[in-house]
Amino acid sequence: MLKGIDPILNPELLATLRAMGHGDEIAIVDGNYPGLEHARRLVRLDGVPLIPVLNAILSVLPIDDFVPDAIFRSTFKAERDRLEPVHSEIIACCAGHEPERTVIPLLGPDFYPRVRAAHTVVQTGEPRLYANVILRKGVIYP
Repeated sequence: MLKGIDPILNPELLATLRAMGHGDEIAIVDGNYPGLEHARRLVRLDGVPLIPVLNAILSVLPIDDFVPDAIFRSTFKAERDRLEPVHSEIIACCAGHEPERTVIPLLGPDFYPRVRAAHTVVQTGEPRLYANVILRKGVIYP
């Protein structure tokens, strides 16, 4: 246990977040996502819902401000603008940490390759479908 660090951030996940460089992406996916198949590196957080994991990661991870878009979410099938309850929760969580950033919806053909290219995939125990988000790491300014 560490002071000020969310206990969801286990040693493996903390090491991963620290090892990522500027521009690297991390995907946080639901329990139904084919994480093992798509991940270059996989961190499992079975039994932990997506929103607490997203909140914990955003509490320590700077989001890239060198690019216009750095936070992405999956969509309900091919309905780019449809907001499922989990999507509203993702947007609200991100806004709490990064109020100037917009969460960009990505359709499957754009989302899945981005997950496969991500530095790490964090597989949560989230039971809701389409509960997936990608974060692009930024920098800590001197």
